[in-house]
Order: sequence, then structure tokens, then C-alpha cells
Amino acid sequence: MTLPPQKFREAVFQILYSRDFQLDEEIEIIPMMMQELKTTRRNMGEAAERVKAILAKNEEIDERIQAASTEYTFERISRVERTILRLGIFELLFDPSIPPKVAIAEGVRLCSKFGTPESSQFVNAILDGVYKNGLVLAEQPVSV
Repeated sequence: MTLPPQKFREAVFQILYSRDFQLDEEIEIIPMMMQELKTTRRNMGEAAERVKAILAKNEEIDERIQAASTEYTFERISRVERTILRLGIFELLFDPSIPPKVAIAEGVRLCSKFGTPESSQFVNAILDGVYKNGLVLAEQPVSV
């Protein structure tokens, strides 16, 4: 049974967020999330692979966040917002199967669920800025 795209994105977000606190593999979080989301090890494995793909591009993604964030330094951006931005920018730059407007809307949705109303506006502005300034590259599909 495949996870719906929104639930898959939430799983990716949660694994990626947990990696901000500990650099170890996500071994401990996978069983907990399988139980919480009532999903299979295969689905969580796919989410973990997406996280690895994001982490492989993390430096480039963080540079885009820094370039687009005119009001806050990178260090001042909350972990929730930073994680959502990493996921959203990864989708904008490296996953052509996701339309840019969907990536932006999903970033805002994740903020509504995991962040604050203010974070939704901030994340929307950053993702929209990356999109509108022609920074979307999406040249190669990502295999997950």
C-alpha cells in the first residue's frame, strides 16, 4: 500500500527534521513512524531514500535559502521552517515530477501543520522567491 503524496511528504519532513537533531541514521524513527502512519517498511524506506537525496544536495539547498532570505540570517530560521524549506527547494530544483506551485503549496501546508501561521508566510515567500527568480533547475528526475 503506497502512502498518499501528502503523507509521504510528511514522513520525509519528519525524518529530515529528526536528522537536524542527530546525525545518526534514522533507524530509531522509522519503526515509530511506521506505527504512527500505519504504513509499511517499504514506504518508510522510500521516504528515507528521499531524505538521503535531500541531504546529498543540502549544501546547495542551504545556499539557495540564504540567498532568498533577505530578512533573516540562515541561523535565525527555525528548524521547522528550515526543514520545510529544504524539502520544498529540493522539490523545486531536483524533482521535475512535482510542479513548482505544488511544491510551494505543500511547503505552506506543512507549515500550517507543523509550524506557525507566521512561518507559513515566510516559507511561502522564500519558495516563491526561488521559483520566480528563475532559480528552479529541475533538470534530472530523482529516483526514490
